[in-house]
Amino acid sequence: MSNRTLAILKPDCVRKNLIGQVVAKINEAGFKVVAMKMTHLTNESASGFYEVHKERPFFGELVEFMTSGPCVPIVLEKENAVADFRKTIGATNPANAEEGTIRKMYADGIEQNIVHGSDSDENAKIEIAHFFSRKEILENYGL
Repeated sequence: MSNRTLAILKPDCVRKNLIGQVVAKINEAGFKVVAMKMTHLTNESASGFYEVHKERPFFGELVEFMTSGPCVPIVLEKENAVADFRKTIGATNPANAEEGTIRKMYADGIEQNIVHGSDSDENAKIEIAHFFSRKEILENYGL
């Protein structure tokens, strides 16, 4: 049984014109893209999305970064989607990420680390709903 996770190609990924390369790595890792769009987060949207980090000292900088340019939220489907995607992207700090992971290959640092990935199945559902309505997510389209 496959499940879903949310990926966000962050503003640094878009700015560096790496959308295609990162999506290719995601596809190579066996994920199906079932929804994807480009958007520019507002302060309100970014603050709501990262509300779990509201008390952390980096919250303001995170919101500022995530609103600094367009990003690309993507709904991915695969068996063990959350855990497998976190392996595919690598550690939050690219200096600690394994070779061949998306962050090791493309990220500049812990603050600008190219991609977000849900950290649990429960959060994946909440995060997906933040960006996509049910009708925007393709169901059983045969890929």
